[in-house]
Amino acid sequence: MKHLGSLLDFACGSGSLLLNVRQRLKKLGGTIGKIYGQEKNITTYNLARMNMLLHGVKDTEFEIYHGDTLTNDWDFLRETNPAKMPRFDAIVANPPFSYRWEPKDDMSDDVRFKNHGLAPKSAADFAFLLHGFDYLKDQGVMAIILPHGVLFRGGAEERIRTKLLKDGHIDTIIGLPANLFYSTGIPVCILVLKKCKKPDDVLFINAAEHFEKGKRQNVLTEEHLEKIVDTYQFRKEETRYSKRVSMERIAEEGYNLNISRYISTATAEVEIDLATTHSQLVDIEKKTRAAIRKHNEFLKELGLAPLPFEKSGKD
Repeated sequence: MKHLGSLLDFACGSGSLLLNVRQRLKKLGGTIGKIYGQEKNITTYNLARMNMLLHGVKDTEFEIYHGDTLTNDWDFLRETNPAKMPRFDAIVANPPFSYRWEPKDDMSDDVRFKNHGLAPKSAADFAFLLHGFDYLKDQGVMAIILPHGVLFRGGAEERIRTKLLKDGHIDTIIGLPANLFYSTGIPVCILVLKKCKKPDDVLFINAAEHFEKGKRQNVLTEEHLEKIVDTYQFRKEETRYSKRVSMERIAEEGYNLNISRYISTATAEVEIDLATTHSQLVDIEKKTRAAIRKHNEFLKELGLAPLPFEKSGKD
């Protein structure tokens, strides 16, 4: 993609994810029309705006809004006329994990949630996801970082997940290593969603074991990132790393997306050749006895007592 018309991060924090996408696209020779972000914390919101300017993004090229994403208090996004409703080419987000929220009574009729249902009060993960997904263009792509619990938790989350899968909106699940972020040490996953997904399967990528261990945090090197991107782009399958799973199989699993159900990370036990191993042990024993005999000759010359052989080891 050479040009991305619009990019949104609805929980943008200091704006680092938006800037990373911009930098990556620029490295590939592409451009972004406009960057949009939303952040609830006033200090972090101001930091995001400053960050954009410090990284050479003109004030006409971005718009960061200070407000609560879950209550959707940004008037720009609350446009009710479908013809004027903003839609984005790409949406990225790393929202707070399992954030406790208090949905209002009338939120079940909210356009963002009425087709899939409300996320439970105990975890707003799917509330964030559905908020972003509602503003995605038909041909757009959304990538959101969430805890693994969204892949298998039951109740309201199971109903939302099942509806998204049946409607063909979940494209790829990417499992990442633990301890990647300063804010949490738990392993996380990336859900890639599309409104018009072509393949009738879900691509699972288990990148949890592919990282470079750091002093305080684990790191994904360029090599690790390129492998993930290449696997995603070409929907490659690789033993113990990636697999395309049919919707029929996912249905059989009760729409549970736990990566370990589809990609085995177990290593096969190494077969031991008993005859070869016995021969090697006999050879080692012979060498050991030869070394003891030589050592005993030195001890005899020094007038010292020799080392005894084991009773079972007569030559």
